[in-house]
Amino acid sequence: MAKGASIYKADLQIADMDRNYYENHSLTLACHPSETEERMMVRLLAFVLYAHESLEFGRGISTQDEPDLWQKDLTGSIDLWIEVGQREERDLRRACGRAKQVVVVCYGGRGVNVWWTQNSEALDQLKNLTVINLPLPATQGLARIANRNMQLQCNIQDAQISIIADSEMVQIEPVILLSPAA
Repeated sequence: MAKGASIYKADLQIADMDRNYYENHSLTLACHPSETEERMMVRLLAFVLYAHESLEFGRGISTQDEPDLWQKDLTGSIDLWIEVGQREERDLRRACGRAKQVVVVCYGGRGVNVWWTQNSEALDQLKNLTVINLPLPATQGLARIANRNMQLQCNIQDAQISIIADSEMVQIEPVILLSPAA
């Protein structure tokens, strides 16, 4: 954990009807001094979207060899590699060589559109890559509900996400920019 990191705790109740996944998770997140609450909450949302008993957060924003989240099998092979933000194409190519599945969860409004325009052709060649774009109002809503001790109810149905904290609800409709061919 980085020196000066802020610690957040999140109790999640996840009801993912799309995957038939219903579990509770108690998580501790370190928000790096150079990381915004919005980015930290996008990392938390990525956990919700791909929740699994083996899914873990990486060592942090300053660690190049690890993703934001990953899931390994019992042999140590990487099943799932999740990056948050707009990553370099060469980094994603390297990740696709190391993991069975790679997911990029983008956020940030127009910056995503510029990044996607510049990289979509090259990224389309990576057959185990999924790219998801989160609408800016949704990620800003996530940042508003961030606090040091969060109790979140997370519902997913028909690719629609609802995150409920206290009396506030954030609705999220992710946009799939790239998905592996079935």
